[in-house]
Amino acid sequence: MKNLINTIKNIFAIEDLRVRILNTLGFLLVYRVGSYIVLPGVDATALAHAHSGGDNGILGLINIFAGGAFGRAAIFGLGIMPYISASIVMQLLGIAVPHFQKLQKEGASGQKKIERYTRVLTVVVTAFQAPGYIASQIAASASEPVGIFFYVRSTLILIAGTVFVMWLGEKITDKGIGNGISLIIMIGIIARLPFAFGSELLENRLKSDGGGLIVFLVEIVFLVLVVMATILLVQGTRKIPVQFAKRIVGNKQYGGARQFIPLKVNAAGVMPIIFAQAIMFLPLTVFTSLSGSSTAMSGLVATFSNIGGFWYNFVFGLMIVAFTYFYTAVIINSSQMADEMKHNGGFIPGVKPGKKTAEYIDTIMSRITLPGSVFLAIVAIMPAFAMLFGVSNQFARFYGGTSLLILVGVMMDTLQQIESYLLMRHYDGLMKTGRIKGRTSLSGPGVAAA
Repeated sequence: MKNLINTIKNIFAIEDLRVRILNTLGFLLVYRVGSYIVLPGVDATALAHAHSGGDNGILGLINIFAGGAFGRAAIFGLGIMPYISASIVMQLLGIAVPHFQKLQKEGASGQKKIERYTRVLTVVVTAFQAPGYIASQIAASASEPVGIFFYVRSTLILIAGTVFVMWLGEKITDKGIGNGISLIIMIGIIARLPFAFGSELLENRLKSDGGGLIVFLVEIVFLVLVVMATILLVQGTRKIPVQFAKRIVGNKQYGGARQFIPLKVNAAGVMPIIFAQAIMFLPLTVFTSLSGSSTAMSGLVATFSNIGGFWYNFVFGLMIVAFTYFYTAVIINSSQMADEMKHNGGFIPGVKPGKKTAEYIDTIMSRITLPGSVFLAIVAIMPAFAMLFGVSNQFARFYGGTSLLILVGVMMDTLQQIESYLLMRHYDGLMKTGRIKGRTSLSGPGVAAA
């Protein structure tokens, strides 16, 4: 306890770090306040009553990411999700379109242009999503008479809300601590966590046949174990030794030291889960609209709408494994790594520079990606296993999947940044032994943090 108090004192003794933390908390407070401001003309009480039983499937997951604003029809109802969608589209364009490939290679100037395109695309995506959101999520009994004026006004407010949330994320990145977009997603998930705990304890475990407090404590212990396993997945790396040749420049000697290339076991992060969810839910939406005229179609929709069912999780897990390989191949360019290593006079002991080095890195990545992808798939379908043991749907979502991976990843990234500030000012880090390893942030293409 004394060490914790001293660490907090050290954190607030650094003026720059203190200001950044307070700025971050202030921006996040603004976001949370906005998530409770309901759209004009919408009755919040009637809307809550209309949605009292609907927190399942993809809509429930989006509501968790939005911190409940999605279900409340708030001005931040769509939150940062359109930005994430736009970021995914831009990343796919960077793979397929030569113009965007060229921008990715132009460094900082190219990245600024990509960010500008992403902002514009975010507005376009929000403009398409907002009318559908209004039609599907705002019940007629919970709003004023729905007409063209109501649609236009609400759509403009939702676009402005999403743009404002995107601006908040950028301000947190510039003036705060950590990655802003990732923190906004994380705070939305954390905001739903107390409700999930309360619902599980009061409405599930304290019932006459719910198992009582002992079963709830067992669930908490198991949740802690899952979190620890997820941290291992996020932090796990395979180090490849690299030897640099000695160079004499003037009277100074450079190189000659052995360094390491850290290859992540889960280099793709949370992206495979997001891609797999998109593939699962988009066709399902089309099939749902056709299910009324076909009994077979209705059965297919029912099978793949059950997030706790075998076939849903089996297909979901296979797609995560496939997308992990695909996304890892996209972001890990072994040929470029081999060329840069050769240019800087580095080589892997026992491996020829150039093509052989690239092949060696590909082989290592293939070996570590398989267990990483399987582990990622297990984490993703863990909520289904939790529901098999009687855990409520709302609480089960925190046993794995996108929510848990984002929580763990963003927390580790933020703690790593705080620790770097402490070590820079010659203070002890957050832990006496070991160091918190960084991870790829969830912003931009990688968000898909968030």
